[in-house]
Amino acid sequence: MESGFRDYARNDRGATVESGFRDFARNDGSGGDGRLARMSKILAAVAWPYANGPRHIGHVSGFGVPSDVFCRYQRMAGNDVLMVSGSDEHGTAIQVQADREGLTPQQTADKYHGIICEELQQLGLTYDLFTRTTTNNHTEVVQELFRALHANGYVVPKKGMGAISPSTGRTLPDRYIEGTCPYCKSSDARGDQCNSCGKQLDPIDLIDPRSSVDGEEPKFIETEHFYLDLPALAGSLGDWLATRQDWRPNVMNFSQQLLGELKPRGITRDLDWGIRIPLDGWRDNPMKSIYVWFDAVIGYLSAAIEWARRSGDPEVWRQWWQNPEALSYYFLGKDNITFHSVIWPGILLGANGQGDRQGKPSAYGELNLPTEVVSSEFLMMQGGKLSTSYNRVIYVRDFLAEYGPDALRYYIAVAGPENTDTVFTWEEFVRRINTELANEWGNLVNRSISMAHKNNGCIPTPGPLEQVDIDLLETAKQGFTIVGDHLKKAKFKLAITEAMRVVSAANRYLSETEPWKLKDNPARRDTVLHTTLQVVSDANTLLTPFLPHASQKVFEALGGTGVWAAQPVIQQVSEEGGNPYPILTGDYASELATWESQPIEVGRRLAKPEPLFAKLDEELGKTGPSWAPIESQ
Repeated sequence: MESGFRDYARNDRGATVESGFRDFARNDGSGGDGRLARMSKILAAVAWPYANGPRHIGHVSGFGVPSDVFCRYQRMAGNDVLMVSGSDEHGTAIQVQADREGLTPQQTADKYHGIICEELQQLGLTYDLFTRTTTNNHTEVVQELFRALHANGYVVPKKGMGAISPSTGRTLPDRYIEGTCPYCKSSDARGDQCNSCGKQLDPIDLIDPRSSVDGEEPKFIETEHFYLDLPALAGSLGDWLATRQDWRPNVMNFSQQLLGELKPRGITRDLDWGIRIPLDGWRDNPMKSIYVWFDAVIGYLSAAIEWARRSGDPEVWRQWWQNPEALSYYFLGKDNITFHSVIWPGILLGANGQGDRQGKPSAYGELNLPTEVVSSEFLMMQGGKLSTSYNRVIYVRDFLAEYGPDALRYYIAVAGPENTDTVFTWEEFVRRINTELANEWGNLVNRSISMAHKNNGCIPTPGPLEQVDIDLLETAKQGFTIVGDHLKKAKFKLAITEAMRVVSAANRYLSETEPWKLKDNPARRDTVLHTTLQVVSDANTLLTPFLPHASQKVFEALGGTGVWAAQPVIQQVSEEGGNPYPILTGDYASELATWESQPIEVGRRLAKPEPLFAKLDEELGKTGPSWAPIESQ
């Protein structure tokens, strides 16, 4: 097996840098006054995107950008972050896409896993490992947890009614069956839950069920499968949920509702594209597989184990999964709350031998349950939720090619669906980019560095500070505490709003002090310019988790050298005897960004800056781009 994460990154002095498990202390977010006595272990478990097509901006607004903003901040604050995920490659969704394209399921998974890796890398998502579910390692981990749950009595065989497609004979996954909810009568319910009332459902419960693949009515046949006995875990789940005090209200309310109506949930299906059932009498049946949702959530553990093996220390994953002081945050969209706040904790409790029936831990030992489930709402467009089926879609790759990664990252952070469903409009996108990124932030960077370059050629020496200078510097210093506190709690809108407040304060300061009128008082002019550049540097640090690509440019424009904000890389790896496949990884420990005010260096040479953000044509807000015109939405 390849070591994976070594000898691919170089630091600013040209020396080879090994990623891994450094111990380093950085500022604790108090504005430069404190040092971490000990770093915290932070697991960021990010929802697994289906490898059945390219991602649209609704996907990355839920699992992608929020998780990366959080992880970049935590690393800058000195914590030891492990950010893992991968492509979800099993199940009927992949088989359906393969049929559409005339490919095998494996070819389909290979194709879209590669595309997704490229999209997430271009967006700057700093995964320690973004892998896939079609690895031998993942199969081993899934089967071990299945065996542990079965041995402890939480996975039981049961006969029930399964949905199949009359035209193909294939099993239809719960989420590929739509119909009317029997409880609230909403017409957009799915076979696993109702999007309107949140009730847990089975496909056969739906009124007028239909396949979302081709619209045909599914056929229900009796079949035997294994079920996760959630009622046998209800007591332990309830006790654990009672300890979750700081969860977002939508997550807690939804979870408590689910807890009151738990029923056994099928975790195997009649399909051949999936992980085999590891029990005698079942393992050799090619048409019985472990169901994709059970398979996928276990990926958080299997990805951590794969990362550890590739790092050269196969046991180091335990520092994030078994250390009682480690913290784990799960990032996802609201349609996945069920699986992450109740079912995945139930799987962990059962595999740990901690459910109502007790039992013995799996071969991996007792595993930590989630610290917090960070769920975003839906990003909508005119007419409803972003959807490829209904031609309401903006693909990530098209967006990045036209507007770059930081414009999308900024919009998601400041106007995305953090707490409520949010409608994306091109008009609002244009307004945000032009008035906030270009006019406020970009203009501040450009004119302050340009004036210092023109008058001094370098960062000027300050003279005695006046109260107006002190006030601005104090505003920037306080930003580290305020923005940091918001980011610790995954409150991204509040965090970026506060960071932009510092930017606005710096713009007001420049307008009030008017350094361009101080030709006859160069000492005062230099003090104003030095103060402004210091706050530009501080604001750039505050914005780094949100705008990592632009922050690197600002760092360099201020005369900095080296990697300020590290970026992920795509690397080809393989398992023993297997074909190479791409992963996302990166060397993030050697980046220079830290969560503190770093004094700018007097005399550092400055070049004339390039514009940071280009203003968008106002007409775009009325028409949309050619590849996503408003009339088609």
